[in-house]
Amino acid sequence: MIHRLNRIEGQIRGIRKMVEKDEYCADILIQSAAVNAAVNAFNKELLASHIRGCVARDIRDGKDEVIDELVATLQKLMK
Repeated sequence: MIHRLNRIEGQIRGIRKMVEKDEYCADILIQSAAVNAAVNAFNKELLASHIRGCVARDIRDGKDEVIDELVATLQKLMK
């Protein structure tokens, strides 16, 4: 996960440099879309880990309120 975040951080720095150099807007937009895709991939991996770990553990422990929390989280992610 840290490796993914480091890569995303590098991509953001690259976009900042492109903006500072006043590069062609379409090229910046393409890089921005790549960052969005990388963040989405990070979110999917983190969500899967959360469900397999935290959510499963809480359900086994009888903490069913975690289901409502998961639904609320998914609703926020799908906006």
